[in-house]
Amino acid sequence: MHIRSYRPDDAPALWQVFHSAVHQLTKDDYSLQQRQAWAPDVPDRTGWQKRLDALAPYVVESSQGQALAYADLQSDGYIDHFFVAASASNTGAGRLLIEYIEAQARQRGMQQLSADVSLTAQGFFQHFGFEVIRQQAPEVRGVQLSNAHMRKLLR
Repeated sequence: MHIRSYRPDDAPALWQVFHSAVHQLTKDDYSLQQRQAWAPDVPDRTGWQKRLDALAPYVVESSQGQALAYADLQSDGYIDHFFVAASASNTGAGRLLIEYIEAQARQRGMQQLSADVSLTAQGFFQHFGFEVIRQQAPEVRGVQLSNAHMRKLLR
C-alpha cells in the first residue's frame, strides 16, 4: 500500500470506497434509511466530482493500483472525509492514512486536527488520540445521522 495525491479521474473509484464503507461497515450503527441518505445508490456524479476536486484528498492505493481508502486535510486541520473501503477494513489502510494525515498536519504547523466522525469510526479515532468534543445529529437529505465532533491537539 502507498499514499498518493488525488487525481480528478479518481472520483468514481472513491465513490465506491465511500459507498462500501457507509453501506457495509456502518450497518450496525445506522439504519438502511440513514445509510441511503448518507450514500445513495445512485450518486450525483457531477456533485461528487466537484466535492472531491475541492477536498483534494490523499488516496491509499494497493500495489495493483486499487483505491483502498481516502481522506482529506483542510487548511484549518479539519478532516472532512475519511473512508476505508469495506474490502480494506482491518488491513492497515486506515492506520496508514491517519498517520499520514497527522504527519502532514504537523509539517504544516497545524495545532490540531478535527473531524465529524460516525458512530462506527469513533473508536478508531479515539485509538489515535482524538477526543469527543460533542455528540451531534446533523440532517442529511432529511434524515438525522448521529455523529461526534472529535479533536486531537497536536503538541
